Amino acid sequence: MISVVILGNGNVATHLYNAFSKASAIAVIQLNSRNPKNITNTDVTIIAVSDDAIQQVSQSISNRKGLLVHTSGAVDINAIVTERKGVFYPLQSFTKNAKIDFNNIPFCLETSNSDDYHLLEKLAKSIAKNSYQINSEQRKKLHIAAVFVNNFTNHLYKIANDICIKNNVPFEILYPLIEETAKKVQSISPEDAQTGPAKRNDVQTIKNQLENLNLQQQKIYQLLTKSIQEN
Repeated sequence: MISVVILGNGNVATHLYNAFSKASAIAVIQLNSRNPKNITNTDVTIIAVSDDAIQQVSQSISNRKGLLVHTSGAVDINAIVTERKGVFYPLQSFTKNAKIDFNNIPFCLETSNSDDYHLLEKLAKSIAKNSYQINSEQRKKLHIAAVFVNNFTNHLYKIANDICIKNNVPFEILYPLIEETAKKVQSISPEDAQTGPAKRNDVQTIKNQLENLNLQQQKIYQLLTKSIQEN
């Protein structure tokens, strides 16, 4: 049995708590406070708070025994000030009320020693199929890639939705295209999967589409078009 305390009450903390609660080999407690006092020692303490708060929370519980880890993709392992430290980063976008299947979520793991890595790997495997040993520098670059495929892509969905609303067409018409694009890059490279006016250099189509966009949308369209054409 691995004992776990999760510090935080946000999206990641909530989903981890729910997943660990269903794992028979894990005894888990979730605490909402970022400055916990007199909490019992456990095998693993997971700091699941905002990136900027990780070091402060770590310092406030530096006298705790056990392994202390954070869940951030962008923060170095050394933001944790204790000797036994690590990173337990689930690479997924979390929304508190949306269902998550942890079996499909890869965990990126890092620890300051090999024994703790095995402990963290066992913890990950209690709720997920795949875990990877990823150091802080690799994880920072991976997080940048994740921002592109998730956060920026979602913003493009938002722009597309705005265009649909403005022109009184349902956004759901685009669902099959969204699904096919995501599916395609799992079997061929994104470069080989690229299509569209920029790829074909359809100058007149590009000009016509720019005329139907607002100023901010035009800037994004032009930047992405140039990037596609130069790569």
